[in-house]
Amino acid sequence: MTPFRENLRGIIGVSVCNLLFLINDTMLKVANSEMPLGQLLFVRGLFAAVLLVPFVVATGAHRQFGLIWNWPLFWRTVSEILAAILFLTALFQMPIGNINAILQVVPLMVTACAAVFLGEYIGWRRWLAIGIGFTGVLIIIRPGLEGFNVFSLVALAAMGFITLRDMTTRVMSRAISALLIAFVTAIAVCLTGPVLGLVLRETWAPVSLQGFVLTAGAAVFLIGGYLTAVDFMRHGDISVIAPFRYSVVLWAILVGFLVWGEVPDLPMLIGTVVIVATGIYTFHRERRLAQIIVESDVDR
Repeated sequence: MTPFRENLRGIIGVSVCNLLFLINDTMLKVANSEMPLGQLLFVRGLFAAVLLVPFVVATGAHRQFGLIWNWPLFWRTVSEILAAILFLTALFQMPIGNINAILQVVPLMVTACAAVFLGEYIGWRRWLAIGIGFTGVLIIIRPGLEGFNVFSLVALAAMGFITLRDMTTRVMSRAISALLIAFVTAIAVCLTGPVLGLVLRETWAPVSLQGFVLTAGAAVFLIGGYLTAVDFMRHGDISVIAPFRYSVVLWAILVGFLVWGEVPDLPMLIGTVVIVATGIYTFHRERRLAQIIVESDVDR
């Protein structure tokens, strides 16, 4: 059985990761009013890569460049690029509540892949916790049918690539520094920007002060998201961590209140209680199982 400390690290990692990516998405959605998608990817990726260079050098991660030529990292990078393009395309064209509803299929998809492809044992209680958490998400978001359109399929495709990203991260060698993985990803997404701009025939404009601040800030949170995304997939059981992916909805409520003054209504409060209860149950059960194992080892 996976040590409780490992699961706890994964739980904290996925919760923080959700918050960082949410702030990044919020900044990009605002910046999209003056910059097209390809330009946003290029500028944000450039900022992220430049910011990462001193950390990569200072930690000695640059000495591992010989390790990046492997299939798991290749497919992880490809899936990150495609997920970013598809997710942001959908984000700019549909209500954020609806895309958050679609995003919540990821815990189910990742857990299923862990069972099928990685052989991870997933009991009925873990499946139940994931399903109940998903119900809580739907209670909060209450996605309206009018908000779902062709971009919903684009968002769903993005979820597939996010799942592939997480699975390849899981099987990737832990010897490769998370900083190096983040740097390679930032460079790859950055270089995708101009190509996408040419394909879509975008018109790029000079970056304003507001656009500069937003994309630079988004790059900072993106780096944190990249690092925590690698870390939480390297620690703990996927089925234990999965329910805590729903924390993005809780973070979204908090950001909505702090940024736009949105006050949670009754369905939001009910859904929040369901999600929190699911997380507490999962946390308590895993800690109790760890205690039972420790006690049995002592008895021996």
